[in-house]
Formats: sequence, structure tokens, C-alpha cells
Amino acid sequence: MWKWKKDKGNEFPKQNETVKDVTKSLEQSKDFMVYPLDGKTKCVLSYFETMVEPKVLNQLILPALKQNALQSLEEMKDVIPVEGLAITDDANLYRQRMMQGHVIIQMKEYDKKFLTIPAVIAEHRKVSIPEVEFSVVGPKEAFVESLDTNINLVRKRLTLPQLTVKELNIGKMTKTRVAVLYVDGVANKENINTVMQRLNDIEYDQINDSSYITQMIADNSNSPFPQLLDTERPDRVTGSLVEGKVVIIVDGSPHALSCPTTIVEFFSASDDYFLPWHLASGFRLIRLFAVIFSVISTPVYVAILTYHHEMIPQDLLATIVSSRADIPFPPILEVIILELTIELLREAGARLPTKVGQTIGIVGGIVIGTAAVEAGLTSNVLLIIVALGALASFTTPVYQIGNTIRLLRFPFLIGAQMWGLVGVSIVMAFFIAHLIKLKSIGRPFFSPIYPLRFHDLKDAFIRLPFNKQSMRPIQTRPVDSARFNQKRANEKRDVDE
Repeated sequence: MWKWKKDKGNEFPKQNETVKDVTKSLEQSKDFMVYPLDGKTKCVLSYFETMVEPKVLNQLILPALKQNALQSLEEMKDVIPVEGLAITDDANLYRQRMMQGHVIIQMKEYDKKFLTIPAVIAEHRKVSIPEVEFSVVGPKEAFVESLDTNINLVRKRLTLPQLTVKELNIGKMTKTRVAVLYVDGVANKENINTVMQRLNDIEYDQINDSSYITQMIADNSNSPFPQLLDTERPDRVTGSLVEGKVVIIVDGSPHALSCPTTIVEFFSASDDYFLPWHLASGFRLIRLFAVIFSVISTPVYVAILTYHHEMIPQDLLATIVSSRADIPFPPILEVIILELTIELLREAGARLPTKVGQTIGIVGGIVIGTAAVEAGLTSNVLLIIVALGALASFTTPVYQIGNTIRLLRFPFLIGAQMWGLVGVSIVMAFFIAHLIKLKSIGRPFFSPIYPLRFHDLKDAFIRLPFNKQSMRPIQTRPVDSARFNQKRANEKRDVDE
């Protein structure tokens, strides 16, 4: 976990500051305004012009002050028609409220006692369709950068008084708002306390996105596997909350974090719950097969051509030998050249504008692949395998695990070059052992495979019908483990029929 060094040079804000000290430091900024009001009500208004909503200031605050003869901050608090007003003399709160877009009112300049009025400009992107986790069927709403809007998207889907929201401010300088959501009476208290404790222990100067939180509270920050599920879909967050999980939403981030999670959840798409269970299970199995193929296809190619020629059927061996007749490189170098080329095309396509990026990916792949085969730098058989492997890696519904899969094939390639299929097996055993040891907020990450939980397998590699999933996943240790009474549901169905 990243730590803030607690030396004197890094203390922010400074200790024992007065309201006058804070005001003097803020006056160095051009957009900081100090407005003395001299009329029926005499007071001093201070605010950042670039953060305050002009309509709130000009239509609600100033008319209330000018039309009434107010002699105290208490009277102003009763007259100004704005919610969330507070009177305090805390200098640190003075700085914090000012930086959050509040208007500060003092009877005289530099008075210790002041009134804070929320007036921040509420500018944020409108709710749009998901871009990363797009689904053909189902809801078409995605999170935006506004924390309040994101909580609203969750609450309108989960209209429960038990839905609890706890808010923290994290970041020495940014003071980013972070909300922790859970369903009281379903979520395990130990999971809630673990998340809250890890968030409170974060000591870093800035939190700009939920990905910062992912790296800082993960059980093993050195693991390539993501241990918190990142999603932009409110419906997926609602499903996690109902299962007894804890959700983290960061202000300024269009993604939410769900924990504890398991490895199989990263291969479950939202479409799996919007389609009949037969189709959903088939597509999920195809997805899992594609991921395995993407990781081990090129390492197996290197291992067989380097050490295990006898495993290739003679008819296929003739085709491979003819395709590699003029190739001057060994299989491992041939694979690395193509794999790096694919990664270059991916990065170029991701960094360019959408329409240009798609063109670069398609045209670049065709031109470079054809030229590499004609120039004798690689075989056409390997080109097909690498292309299929790259295509299979795009089937992952969660972007984070897709990046992990891109990285995993390189250790497998090294093992294949050194010891053949034995090396592939050793690397695989290493990663399986790592997954068995890995945890997500203190819960087994490799569940329900290890520890083996037959009950949770109902929604792992395949998805059984909803009426067969009467219990919540054991992995989250929910307080209330029953979703519904399966016997009563079946009886009701029989009566209706």
C-alpha cells in the first residue's frame, strides 16, 4: 500500500491554522473572491468564482441577504433557502468547505465563526450506454463521474431501506468522496469492516479514480489478477449487493468496485442473466474455452515444434514443415515477433480516435500479417494460431482480466521454450497455486473451485435456472443466505399451472 510520508514538509494542510491564515493563502488564487456586502445586512462573502453556481449565489443567497436586515449568522441560516447550511469555527473545515464549492459568510472579515452554504456547480456527463460492458439485451445505463448520480442509479434499482451508504474522504490533497454500499442484514459485517478499515488506512495524496482504490486495498498488490471486480453497470452492482457483497463507488470515476469476488465472476457477462440458462451456459463455456486457448495456444505450438515433433500427425507435419521451410528463426522468436506485433496493433488502436483505431487494427493486421508471411519471417500456420489467440482474448467480458490474459501467455512461452510441455505444465501449476493462495478482501479468490463448494457451482462454469438458485453464494458469507423459499416457489408454480 502506498504511504504518505509523515514528515514536516508533507503535512497538508498545516497544523494550527486560523481562518485568517487560510484566507490569506487562498487570496493568492485569482478566482478566489471576497465580497463585502453593505446594505440591510452587513457581512463578508468568500468563495471560489470558478466553483460556485451563479444561480445559487445571485438568485438565492444575495437576495435573501439584501432584502432582510440580518444581525447574526443564525438569522441568515434561517432565511437563506438552501439546504445543508452549517455554522462552525473550525479553520480546517473552512478550507475544506471552500474547496468543495461552498460560499462562506462571516459577519466581519477574518471572523473565526462562519456560515457555510453549498453552492457547487453540478456539471457532469449525462447517463449513457455502457461502452466496455455493452450488452445486446438488458439495461442500457452506465455509471458516470458523479457520485450522487451513481448512487441514484443503484437506489432506483434496489429500493430497500436496508441499502446503506457510508461516505469517506480519501486523499491528503484531493479529499475524494468515496461511498461504500451494502445491504444491511445481508452483507457480512466482517466484509464491511475489512473494506472500511482498508479504506481508512489509505495514506496517499490523490485518488483520481477507482483503479487507485483497487491497487491500494487489494490483498496482494503484486498479483497480476484483479481482486476486486470493476464494473460500469448499475444492474451488475445491484446483483452484487443482493448477493451480500460490498460495493465501492469513487467520485469522479464511472466504474464501481465489487468485493469479495472470485475468478469465475470475471468470465460472467451481464447477458448471461438476460438469456435462457441453456444459451447462457453455452456462451459462458465458449468464453472459458477461448480464454484457455488464448493463453496456451502459442506456448503449445512452441513446445511441440521444439521438443515433441512426434505428437504431430504426419499429414499435418508435412504442412507445418513446408510452411516453415524458409523461416530463418526458431519457433520461439517467430512467436514473440507476432505476439509483439499484435500488442503494438492493440495499443495503437486503443490510443487513436475510434474510427481511425478500427481502421489501423484491421488494415494493419492484414498488411503486416501478409507481408510477414511473404517475407519469410513467419509461417502462415503460426499466423492463424496467433490471430485466433488474439481474437479469443477479446471474449472476456471484464476489461481488467483481459489485460491479465494478455500478460500470462509470455511466462508460458518461456516455460515452453525451456522445457517443452513440461515447462507449460510447471507454469500452469505455479499460477494455479497462486490462485489458490490469493484472497479477495480475506475471502478465497479461487472459490468455488478451491475450496470446492458444490452449491456455488450453480452459477460458475454454467448458470442453472433461477429457480435452482435459492441460496446466496457461500463465498460472501451472507448473514441471510436464503434468496427465496424454493419449496414454496415450486408449489405456487404447480398451482398456477
